[in-house]
Amino acid sequence: MPKAEVIAALAPEITAIRRDLHRHPELMYDVHRTAGIVAQKLTEWGVDEVVTGIGRTGVVGVIKGKGQGAGKVIAMRADMDALPIHEETNLEHRSTIPGKMHACGHDGHTAMLLGAAKYLAETRDFDGTAVVVFQPAEEGGAGAKAMIDDGLMSRFGVHEVYGMHNKPGLPIGQFDVRKGPTMAAADRLHIKIEGKGGHAAAPHRVNDPIVAACQLVTALQTISSRNADPLDSIVVSVTALNAGEAFNVIPQTVEIKGSIRTLTPEMRDLAEKRVTEITEGLMTAFGMTYSCEYHRGYPVTFNHAAQAEFVVGTIDAAFGEGKVDTSVPPTMGSEDFSYMLEERPGAFINIGNGDSAGLHHPAYEFNDEVIPVGVTYWANLIETALPRQA
Repeated sequence: MPKAEVIAALAPEITAIRRDLHRHPELMYDVHRTAGIVAQKLTEWGVDEVVTGIGRTGVVGVIKGKGQGAGKVIAMRADMDALPIHEETNLEHRSTIPGKMHACGHDGHTAMLLGAAKYLAETRDFDGTAVVVFQPAEEGGAGAKAMIDDGLMSRFGVHEVYGMHNKPGLPIGQFDVRKGPTMAAADRLHIKIEGKGGHAAAPHRVNDPIVAACQLVTALQTISSRNADPLDSIVVSVTALNAGEAFNVIPQTVEIKGSIRTLTPEMRDLAEKRVTEITEGLMTAFGMTYSCEYHRGYPVTFNHAAQAEFVVGTIDAAFGEGKVDTSVPPTMGSEDFSYMLEERPGAFINIGNGDSAGLHHPAYEFNDEVIPVGVTYWANLIETALPRQA
């Protein structure tokens, strides 16, 4: 039976799994039900080795090809966790758990990779080893790093690694991928300022930390406008400023939180250096006691050139030319697949989700029409990267 017909026949089962996962969203590392379903299905479908508990709640499946040669080991990754968002759809399969929903399509990512695993386990028309990786805690928990720290790459002998994310607004059947930096590093800023509080009617008797904090928020914007090369991308966003409760009281303390996004190691270093220097200088000038914590989060998601070119070729072969955009600019969002790309060559692509609400929106819905497209992409990637030897 032709590949397209085999994958089309799988679609109803995989769609049912996807909708079940959508009804039962789980957060961060607490994806026990989801991981259990993944492990159960992989075992039922004859995957050669199924390992649970990698990176706390991650699942890995190993599928060996029919070929006699040793071949390469290619890993494919899907994320499993949902978001702490209350779903605002009227879908029959909407979330059954208040305050939790799959608002980023990780249910679809998991389903597509499960579909690919079933297809590959049944056909095995490749020479080498396909490793399917189901990861927890992408949404801020660095689940990819946890799996790597638990021996993901070395234990399974991974040579290359690939990831995929759905993209609202990109038509179904279309993809995009770029070489080099494709998503930003995401760092966190946490500053605590302590002055001297007192009565709002007597500001000369206090040392107002709000004034100092406001000056600091403004000064931090100069990192982008006056320290960075205008051709380099950097975002410095103060996202929380907490101080005081009463109309007539100048508070003792102020807390500032923020997010900093960069696309190169040089800009990341510059951002951290200037945040530290500007904070120290202003707080000294205002006579404030302070602490400044700069926490480096997910690194830049950097697509390796050869692997990015390879996936373009596989898309052209599977779907015809003109289905993948390689001129797409980088985005300042972040993705913990970046940790995997630091360990092994690979590429991260976007797959069209059609005309849907945006990611992380309470009305978002993964489009089930994408499932056979994603399964076909994964299957073709393995069969092209690991061709059968004569």
